[in-house]
Amino acid sequence: MAARCLGRGVVRLLGGLRWVGARDLAALRLWGSASVPAAPAGSYRERLALAASEPAAFWGPLARDVLVWDTPFHTVSDCDFRSGRIGWFLGGQLNVSVNCLDQHVRKSPESVALIWEQDEPGTEVRITYRELLETTCRLANTLKRHGVHRGDRVAIYMPVSPLAVAAMLACARIGAIHTVVFAGFSAGSLAGRINDAKCKVVITFNQGLRGGRVVELKKIVDEAIKLCPTVQHVLVAHRTDNKVHMGDLDIPLEQEMAKEEPVCAPESMGSEDTLFLLYTSGSTGTPKGLVHTQAGYLLYAALTHRFVFDYWPGDVFGCVADIGWITGHSYVVYGPLCNGATSVLFESTPVYPDAGRYWEMVQRLKINQFYGAPTAFRLLLKFEDSWVKKYDRSSLRTLGSVGEPINQEAWEWLHRVVGDSRCTLVDTWWQTETGGICISPRPSEEGAKILPCMAMRPLFGIVPVLMDEKGNVLKGGGVSGALCLSQAWPGMARTIFGDHQRFMDAYFEAYPGYYFTGDGAYRTEDGYYQITGRMDDVINISGHRLGTAEIEDAMADHPAVPETAVIGYPHDIKGEAAFAFIVLKDDAGDADVVVKELRSVVASKIAKYAVPDQVLVVKRLPKTRSGKVMRRLLRKIVTGRAQDLGDTTTLEDPTVITEILSAYQEYKDKWGAAQ
Repeated sequence: MAARCLGRGVVRLLGGLRWVGARDLAALRLWGSASVPAAPAGSYRERLALAASEPAAFWGPLARDVLVWDTPFHTVSDCDFRSGRIGWFLGGQLNVSVNCLDQHVRKSPESVALIWEQDEPGTEVRITYRELLETTCRLANTLKRHGVHRGDRVAIYMPVSPLAVAAMLACARIGAIHTVVFAGFSAGSLAGRINDAKCKVVITFNQGLRGGRVVELKKIVDEAIKLCPTVQHVLVAHRTDNKVHMGDLDIPLEQEMAKEEPVCAPESMGSEDTLFLLYTSGSTGTPKGLVHTQAGYLLYAALTHRFVFDYWPGDVFGCVADIGWITGHSYVVYGPLCNGATSVLFESTPVYPDAGRYWEMVQRLKINQFYGAPTAFRLLLKFEDSWVKKYDRSSLRTLGSVGEPINQEAWEWLHRVVGDSRCTLVDTWWQTETGGICISPRPSEEGAKILPCMAMRPLFGIVPVLMDEKGNVLKGGGVSGALCLSQAWPGMARTIFGDHQRFMDAYFEAYPGYYFTGDGAYRTEDGYYQITGRMDDVINISGHRLGTAEIEDAMADHPAVPETAVIGYPHDIKGEAAFAFIVLKDDAGDADVVVKELRSVVASKIAKYAVPDQVLVVKRLPKTRSGKVMRRLLRKIVTGRAQDLGDTTTLEDPTVITEILSAYQEYKDKWGAAQ
């Protein structure tokens, strides 16, 4: 089955991992060798100041050293937020797949590029850089033979797998534009993205495997393309041996790849040519396809991968994100592969077959950096620490958190239990739009402190500004406001596909001359940044603006509460009030006592006005397959719009909605009777 995923007869999967140990390569650490390009000279603070005051002097040398160019660039940057003009490394030409594959194959062809951690534990597959290049070239030639040209759009509807990575790189090799659609989206969501991008080809699997269950990917694609007139071909690979219906547009991918040569001449692409589109997961409205371009994005992904995670040559880098999200693009595929790293592809779930899955994988694969989501960590908190401690995690050096603000209990558990209080823990803030990590505790000065639950330090070239409600810049520390960025950086999105005005309206209209992130943040007296949540998740309670993430963080500190989600709802007197959904541990005891304690915790940690008016105990929260809590569904339930929940197919288990609706109705009946 594993061999089929890469194409039967296409590549040979090696059984052994061959790479030089990191300790033998200590001299190559991060910067300062022929194979690991040097950063601009100077201390951390000097480099930070240089990137802020003279971006060209900072980014220009890095781009020349880190990336492999066909044609050198003549202008480092040409950016103006007021007009929406963003351009980096103008005049330069290169190919992203060459930077991610060919340059490493020339140096060390048998080093391992990918370790595919399949759904069933202990069945990992290792793919060398040579094998990945050959697979990529065969797939690229297949695309070309079926009419895909430079600039055409290709939809990739595949779970985490080596062939999905090869599909992305194959598009990059021939100058096609890929849009990866998370393989948990419904047919309607998939069709919307295909139509917006006007995709010519769709690449998918017959089926997927996740958590021991079969996912009918091909059936979903079949349903979607009924609504997609631009699709000319559907390339179908095989994850399982089960047969699926093959229609007039369908082409068996492995068979076609086997006919192709393992060599494909790369297209030389302009720095600002589009590399990929990635659609943000909005709950309403038309899909929003963020455009990321070639050189700037790749450079930023590669450097942040090195800077933030302390990557050494020879490390095994484990990011457990799905490639359907920007985290998978930047820190499973493009960043690690540009750096010549060994990147882990995680196909399964954190609790399959049991709650030790992550840590058994860390022990077996000897993972050095582990990057995951707070929602997964909070889920694992519900289980005994023995699920972690039974496995050897001594290979770990860096732990990372991504996706939303991490609460205190999850941070402490990750640091103390998983990391044995010895690993660096980086709580990272960034977005689909930013392309890579923007605020993180590392890099920093040697030995600089890390504060729990705080992203803390802007990366090189990231200049944050906090704004008040009137658009005034907030100075000094101890202030909260709208988080904006005052200057461009190479990795940021350039536009929304087909609608630049929407791009301007969404990110540059609210605060002219600044990029508005949509998030709120708090800046400490020491100048560190703490993300307080989305501004649209800010509740205005009696004139007090409060991020729901702040309330969630306070409540999650309670030892009986592993998970919580807070939303705002209309209130006749206060304008808005907070409604909290909480999950209790099995041994939590009297729920009413816990709720009373939670109210006291919020009052003491934040303020009395922040105490939720309503607290509902539920068995679980509605989460997507990637672990994100769908708060919009909770908001609709509370505001009486349960009949209009929208698309719920991305939920890990849609039956959770019925559970919550039932619990909410019982709560309303009980609460109403008490009034």
